[in-house]
Amino acid sequence: MSSDQITVERTINAPADRIFALLSDAAKHSEIDGSGTVQGTRQDSRPLTLGTKFGMSMHMGVGYKTSNEVVEFEQDRRIAWKTTGAKGLVGGRIWRYELEPVEGGTLVKETWDVSQDKQKFYLKHSRMAPAAKVGMRKTLERIAHTLEP
Repeated sequence: MSSDQITVERTINAPADRIFALLSDAAKHSEIDGSGTVQGTRQDSRPLTLGTKFGMSMHMGVGYKTSNEVVEFEQDRRIAWKTTGAKGLVGGRIWRYELEPVEGGTLVKETWDVSQDKQKFYLKHSRMAPAAKVGMRKTLERIAHTLEP
């Protein structure tokens, strides 16, 4: 991984507002997560907006919990959250979704951004980056399967 970001994209045959509604509901993330690590929210779900903080229960070999904060938000166009763990001692990666209406639906770009992650060097030089890319492709596939007619 030479840059601090990996981006995958897919055109999904659904309007941007429906895709955004799915992405901005943390309770739905376990249903669309292609990595298999997201287990569910740690509190009642509410629509995510700029500054919203939410916790997730995760599992990758062992169970763990993350804290997340929405750091970018443009209704029906872009949403991103920064993920940390161990009370902010680890993490800092950003998960970003950008939506652009195109012929045939919506172009959805998902980005894994480690530019602010405390473990950036490790993430860029380990198996995490290729695994993230595979998981992101599966996530977009799951979103399409959930929303396409």
